[in-house]
Amino acid sequence: MYRLKEDTISEIEIKKSKFITYLHRCFHEDDAKSFILSIKKLHPNANHHCYAFIIGNQNEIQRSNDDGEPSGTAGVPMLECLSHQKMQDIVAVCVRYFGGIKLGTGGLIRAYSKSVSHALSQATIVQKQWIGKYQLEIDYSLLGKVDYFFRSNQIEILEKIYGEQVTFLFYAASDLSTQLQEITSNQMQFQFLTQELVEIAVSSNEKHGNLISE
Repeated sequence: MYRLKEDTISEIEIKKSKFITYLHRCFHEDDAKSFILSIKKLHPNANHHCYAFIIGNQNEIQRSNDDGEPSGTAGVPMLECLSHQKMQDIVAVCVRYFGGIKLGTGGLIRAYSKSVSHALSQATIVQKQWIGKYQLEIDYSLLGKVDYFFRSNQIEILEKIYGEQVTFLFYAASDLSTQLQEITSNQMQFQFLTQELVEIAVSSNEKHGNLISE
């Protein structure tokens, strides 16, 4: 299952109607309802404020609302889009400003589904994974080489401590000791510390990405 890292806003236009979609990470139904209300206040003159949300470790709380659109043409497609993308603990609110051209039942279903899908494509999505936490100590003369190695392999450094030697704390999906031995000519102290459950940014096409703090 995937979660939203941070609030996301996207906008598309379909046959002169403007659809603005807001995504928000939430863990309680009250939080979702408060967010929906805040969007309604932000767009008091919009024709519709449709929404859908999925909350809970087992996705046990699922709600949707068409807010005046024909039944089943807005909230349900939005909810299905979130579910299809395996999203969890998220609320989506789609604000529509009517452009004067009716879309019909099928058109509305496609429009609201597309609005949420587009918003998700613009968002940073995260997934929890167990990953190793490591410590590396090196001499200052090796700092440039090691920094370059971490940048090249997109390994995020959690902390860099400057003492008698330079100490790196970092997450890695696998043991990097062999590569680091080669880079440093084995002039290093390398230690596995622990396994931690962290959130990793993913994309819709790839199941990997940069580490982000929980």
